Amino acid sequence: MASPASQGGRPRQPSLAQLRAFAAVAEHLHFREAASEIGMSQPALSGAVSALEEALGVQLLERTTRKVLLSPAGERVAARARAVLEAVGDLMEEAEAARAPFTGVLRLGVIPTVAPYLLPAVLRLVHDAYPDLDLQVHEEQTASLLDGLAHGRLDLLLLAVPLGVPQVTELPLFDEDFVLVAPKEHWLGGRGDIPRQALRELDLLLLDEGHCLRDQALDICREAGRDEKTPVTTSAAGLSTLVQLVAGGLGVTLLPRTALRVETARNDQLTTGYFADPAPSRRIALAMRAGAARQEEFEQFAQALRGALRGLPVRMVKG
Repeated sequence: MASPASQGGRPRQPSLAQLRAFAAVAEHLHFREAASEIGMSQPALSGAVSALEEALGVQLLERTTRKVLLSPAGERVAARARAVLEAVGDLMEEAEAARAPFTGVLRLGVIPTVAPYLLPAVLRLVHDAYPDLDLQVHEEQTASLLDGLAHGRLDLLLLAVPLGVPQVTELPLFDEDFVLVAPKEHWLGGRGDIPRQALRELDLLLLDEGHCLRDQALDICREAGRDEKTPVTTSAAGLSTLVQLVAGGLGVTLLPRTALRVETARNDQLTTGYFADPAPSRRIALAMRAGAARQEEFEQFAQALRGALRGLPVRMVKG
């Protein structure tokens, strides 16, 4: 392919639409999937990528009847294109934040062990205090949320901390204790002084791999002296299923206090027990990109959310 420069003219500047089209193809290596992702017709997408190749004077893709591959030049340009698009996104976000706080879109990511129990309060706060804010909620596991935050797909996260992730700022909201949930008539039911050591030999039911609550529960068990070889008999995809397994007599589990009422109120085959002080606990926080354009706005939102959550059985953390 002859470059524009070799034809005696100056290279044309690629457009953002061309870069966006090429970045989508580079990610999916499939024109139809890329076109669907960015809401462009497949012919328009193909034309935009061809126009970008012509503007830059290099072949970016190797096209066959069965698949699409990045050329060596395409791999290098794809990385640059993503960086340019992220920078433009930051520019638009900063401009939007400068116009007026608590307006426009706020993409909030929430972990599954928080979403059902805190979202009612979050939604009421937004409805009452920030009516011009377009809140979009995404429920995902922690690793996916952090990836979305790093790549600009999400603006703010509501999850358990500490995360220990560079370039992420945590805004603590509250601490909450874990409660033992067991089958009815279990010997630990109704107690308010359960020692952590009791966890050493219990048949423990946990969430599936990938849930931070599973890791927190295992950490608590290790601190209590539970042998890591002691098996976890069953795991579940969500807390509701976990509680039903407990009610069926398969073992016991640990629930955060904010989930207790919702998950146990509908089943009379359960009993609960509370740990002796200091009880095992977790901290819930908002998390944002360090130096985010909307940092001041997010800090105000965290402060307002602490007030909205004061009715929960938790210990608030000062901002």
